[in-house]
Amino acid sequence: MLQNYAAFITSPRQRPLEIRQVPHAAPEPNQIIIRNRAIGINHIDWKIQDHEFAPFRYPGVLGHESAGEVVEVGSNVSRFRVGDRVLAEGTCMATQKDTDGSFQLYTVVPEHVASPIPDTLSYEKATVLPLGLSTSIMGLYAPDTLELDYPSLKPKPQGETIVVWGGSSSVGSNVIQLAVHAGYEVIATASKHNFENVRNLGATAVFDYHEKTVVDDLVSVLKGKVIKGSFDAVGLAETSIPLANVILQTEGSKRLVSVLGPPADLPQGVVFKMAWAIVNPPQLGLAIYKNFLPDALAKGVYLTFPEPTVIGTGLEQIQEGMDLLSKGVSAKKLVVSL
Repeated sequence: MLQNYAAFITSPRQRPLEIRQVPHAAPEPNQIIIRNRAIGINHIDWKIQDHEFAPFRYPGVLGHESAGEVVEVGSNVSRFRVGDRVLAEGTCMATQKDTDGSFQLYTVVPEHVASPIPDTLSYEKATVLPLGLSTSIMGLYAPDTLELDYPSLKPKPQGETIVVWGGSSSVGSNVIQLAVHAGYEVIATASKHNFENVRNLGATAVFDYHEKTVVDDLVSVLKGKVIKGSFDAVGLAETSIPLANVILQTEGSKRLVSVLGPPADLPQGVVFKMAWAIVNPPQLGLAIYKNFLPDALAKGVYLTFPEPTVIGTGLEQIQEGMDLLSKGVSAKKLVVSL
């Protein structure tokens, strides 16, 4: 029997996380169990610990992305085998189950938010993708969002443009790549020191969101283009409002998807939608995690971004990662190896 240990948050604002031994869990028919080798730290983790950002059941296991080897598969799972190297999203926020958090040695995950990874890709690099990818999926393909065509390895030009605010973020980098691989042009914002990174992801033009002229600059470059929609990968009032002002002055869709809820003074005329990283229905996840991402990673045409920064080894290092992330990082993902 597998011997599992997990990092628990036992009560609101409790720190540090408490390492406990936990019982082995068997997979349900459409689930796999992963022996985690690398874990990504995300803003939602420290925000829940510091100020109860989202509802959570205590005691519980946080963590929303990992990479490792498959150790068990459910009875309905045919595309994974024991020993496969994979990346996966931890779904604890959706299920409120300890077994489904990534902050442990063994995590139970639904197969529709897991993807094989090539031998050439390290676990540390692979674990930067899942949460940002799942959020992007729900913002790009779910009903009443941007409703893009799915990506492919040989995309055909769509003749439409996506505007992404925060292109160097975990979510922004996935939005850019998925849209480009579906044949859409992407124009983005980022800090100047991240311009090259965002262009490498596929954006045709990048503007500094610190500049007072950024709205006018975006409107100017979008003149004559048809907007398919916009995506705020930061989710603050100071990002959603200028992005709204851009799409209101350009031709095409007025849809704005954001990683957080709408600001109180969002301009009228914008159709707002929040993207939450709970992939449903499963077919949306399979369209990317099964039908696109494995081949794209194997061929090296989908980049793992931001770059991982490994802060240590072992579950005990997770708290340090959460503390560091709460102080702010740019264009990198804090990762713990196991």
